[in-house]
Amino acid sequence: MTPLPTSTILASLGQAAFVWDIATDAIRWSDHVGAVFPDLAPASLASGAAFAKLIEPQRSIRSDALHLSPAAHGANGVPYRIEYAVRASTAAQPVWIEETGCWFAGPDGRPARAQGVVRINNERHAAEEQLLKLSRNDALTGELNRTHLIAALAETIEEAQRYRSSCAFMLIGIDHLARINDAFGFDVADGVIAEVAKRVRARLRGGDVLGRFSGNKFGLILKNCTQDDMTVAAERFLAAVRDEVVPTRLGPVSVTASIGAVSVPRYARSPEEAINRAHETLDGAKRRHAASFAAWRPNVEREAQRRVNIRVTDEIVTALNERRIALAFEPVVEAHARKPAFYECLVRMEQEGGKMLLAPDIVPVAERLGLIRLVDHRVLELVVAELAAAPHVSLSLNISPETTMDSDWWASIESLMRAHPGAAERLIVEITETVAIQDIDGLRGFVTRLKNLGSRIAIDDFGAGYTSFRNLRKLAVDIVKIDGAFVQNIATSADDRAFVQTLIDLSRRLKIKTVAEWVQDETAAGMLRDWGCDYIQGRLIGLASPQRTWQKNEQALPAAG
Repeated sequence: MTPLPTSTILASLGQAAFVWDIATDAIRWSDHVGAVFPDLAPASLASGAAFAKLIEPQRSIRSDALHLSPAAHGANGVPYRIEYAVRASTAAQPVWIEETGCWFAGPDGRPARAQGVVRINNERHAAEEQLLKLSRNDALTGELNRTHLIAALAETIEEAQRYRSSCAFMLIGIDHLARINDAFGFDVADGVIAEVAKRVRARLRGGDVLGRFSGNKFGLILKNCTQDDMTVAAERFLAAVRDEVVPTRLGPVSVTASIGAVSVPRYARSPEEAINRAHETLDGAKRRHAASFAAWRPNVEREAQRRVNIRVTDEIVTALNERRIALAFEPVVEAHARKPAFYECLVRMEQEGGKMLLAPDIVPVAERLGLIRLVDHRVLELVVAELAAAPHVSLSLNISPETTMDSDWWASIESLMRAHPGAAERLIVEITETVAIQDIDGLRGFVTRLKNLGSRIAIDDFGAGYTSFRNLRKLAVDIVKIDGAFVQNIATSADDRAFVQTLIDLSRRLKIKTVAEWVQDETAAGMLRDWGCDYIQGRLIGLASPQRTWQKNEQALPAAG
């Protein structure tokens, strides 16, 4: 077999050998260099200077590789390796080259000759570019990912501060994306996200930056943008999303978006501040109605409320740590005999000055600030301790929406009930009606587990929401507490009388006990008794007190009228 010439082998591998005479600048190539570089004219390969004119990004990269490496003498020369692109013309695609070789010094120690091999490296370069793109861009939309979006925002804020210019940061949130997920599936929702990004991208100016901030949100940096410009741009983006349906494989989907924006650096001097304020305004826009826009403005009341939130957060956490969370007990009595049936346990918090904060002062703030879980855990411990200390007393406690799905709360109650046999049967857990209607199926599991422990379930403030009696039966509720807003006026309001009487009658038919809250006087108590209400509580019977009346042989309660 006739051996193949070396140049033929190199050409088949996309390689060519060369010898570069530095003194004359002439380059001699292996015979098949034309097969490796078919689009390059022979004249452009004849000298270092001519070849350099085709090189990107730095024409001097080959010369620099020789002159910047340490001088050496000897037969082995100095090795080097560089990468660059060559482009036959401005309209041609670049060809990426890896050059590996050695240079040899002349008598003065400077490069006199270089020889080596060049290899076409397009695939490897494309793979590296793809990896770089994936590290910078969101895989679904191709826009900047969150990390690089925030980095671009930081750079924009710094430039705006330096040059005293005005910019804007927007968060664009797709409305009701979860509904699209549920109705059509995640692949359709992904298609919607990608289409929204495409529509917003089409309406950007040069220099504006778009990135995917989170699942259904995009971040947008608008440079050289005034407050008025921001409003005009927001409407342009909203219209781009809402004016045409999004085609999907399952048919067209109608989509809208909402926008929250903040002017930087006027109202935000850091990326964190810009994101927080844009997020705040986006949430506000969505609460008002879908497909709306809101711009952040200073608000004295909001800032004052935040300072209060910080202070109350600290007070609640400190009170928990210092065991200053306490209970007050409000009696619930039989409507006929006025004998105590159970006591509702209401949370109290002792402040450092000795003043007691009531449940309405604590619970809403704790829920808003994410501390209600800790409060509910402490209240559970206190209630079980009371049950253990008084074996003949039944108590009820209220729990927040978050607690119904809190696995730690479950672990606590199961542990406490094992440690105190008989306590579960005297515990009533009150769930507000608004919680009951949010997730009937999830709540059903919660109720079942509690009833398996032996506890009873009460729906609190019934009538204030939309829970149906069908749902009460599905949940196997033991007690319905009729919202006091209807009870307090039954003596004077025919509508309230009809409403309360109907609730009592329907509950009795379903064998559910009823409690009337906010009973103010004997007239109301008598009406409730005659209608068949089982229990009453309120000012007539006695409001919440830290006193444990069951320790005093049940102090006399008002007799039935």
